[in-house]
Amino acid sequence: MVSTHLPRLVIAAPASGSGKTTVATGLMRAFADAGLAVSPHKVGPDYIDPGYHALATGRPGRNLDAFLCGPERIAPLFLHGAAGCDLAVVEGVMGLYDGAAGQGELASTAHVAKLLRAPVVLVVDASSQSRSVAALVHGFASWDPEVRVAGVILNKVGSDRHEVLLREALEESGVEVLGAVRRAAPVHTPSRHLGLVPVAERRAEAVDAVAEFAVRVREGCDLERLLALARSAPPLDAEPWSAALGAIVPQGGTGGHNAVTGPQPNGAPVIAVAGGAAFTFSYAEHTELLTAAGAEVVTFDPLRDEELPAGTAGLVIGGGFPEMYAAELSANEPLRQAVAALARSGAPIAAECAGLLYLARSLGGKPMCGVLPADARMGERLTLGYREAVAIADNPLAPAGTRVRGHEFHRTVTEPGAGAAPAWGITHPQRRVEGFVQDGVHASYLHVHWAGVPGTAARFVARAAGR
Repeated sequence: MVSTHLPRLVIAAPASGSGKTTVATGLMRAFADAGLAVSPHKVGPDYIDPGYHALATGRPGRNLDAFLCGPERIAPLFLHGAAGCDLAVVEGVMGLYDGAAGQGELASTAHVAKLLRAPVVLVVDASSQSRSVAALVHGFASWDPEVRVAGVILNKVGSDRHEVLLREALEESGVEVLGAVRRAAPVHTPSRHLGLVPVAERRAEAVDAVAEFAVRVREGCDLERLLALARSAPPLDAEPWSAALGAIVPQGGTGGHNAVTGPQPNGAPVIAVAGGAAFTFSYAEHTELLTAAGAEVVTFDPLRDEELPAGTAGLVIGGGFPEMYAAELSANEPLRQAVAALARSGAPIAAECAGLLYLARSLGGKPMCGVLPADARMGERLTLGYREAVAIADNPLAPAGTRVRGHEFHRTVTEPGAGAAPAWGITHPQRRVEGFVQDGVHASYLHVHWAGVPGTAARFVARAAGR
């Protein structure tokens, strides 16, 4: 066991919409501008906020999800991501104590803060209150004595007088005020049906937005006190997560393990990973796991590239917004044909959510790759939430019977035809089948964090290498 002293803060809020993304991203950028190496993290499964965090710090934004990866992996994944950094800033999810529905504190910001032994800074929308803020902060600070709510940042403060009233009220709470960010015209951060528009779709504007977040934080927050608070975090006793150890295949899906990491006997198989504006959802550890399992990972953009990378032996198509780019994806017929040919060859293909849509016959009436017997379209409601599932059939990612925890996040629906077996049996919160397994293709709406299912990447790479 390694004891690591890493300065760290968790930025939380009483509820969504309080401004924690603005404050957390602004803090990351402000500390990075001050010359610190800042490691950015996000509680929960969200793919979009980490893109803004990466822009603020110059390092990959990483997720800490105790539901997807298991509580035992949170500290190791955190230490892996923050290796060599001076400071780690963790943005929370929803309200401080909101976690997986019906499962207590699991996967909440409070749960992750406790696993990291990290002080919590509460971002409070103070726009419509004065003395009541003290009752609110006191309630959050005293609800769970194991959660150290060590400071508060007041957001959307209206005036000097308003700030004085808020600070006077909070003197009675025993929680230090670490900043007061003034109410201002909203920074242009457009949203749509799945949240903020990803950085990859608006990079220039996102750069400006992140810079403005930092300006507001520097003007309103005591950075020296925040850094001192971060440095007060106790040593964290855990071994950093290792991609090499994560790329170990469990025997039969459970029990012992067979290592298949490192160079493959026939050379490193090329694994093509879809990127670009249409496919922005990916966890940083997936590429690390594929590489540790012996693959050569090559990123390509289905909006622009008319061919798969040379020598492609396997294909990973993650999540994103293909529905916003259906016409452009459809127009790239050479690549669609190349993907269909790769599927016919039996090569392993892993497609999550957006990848499922791209492999379908059509999306919104536009021809797609035609790999799967399904047609996709926009639905009327958002499908969102954690899921527990079991693999129905052997596939490139997992043996039949493998149990996983995943997350659904989409507003599209698919109308399947005959010809493919389902990928998953969803066991919770409701029982149903989902996705497709067809030859070497595994396609599903379910997002799974591979760090939480050891051996996934190694199994996929071994299949690509023909073993």
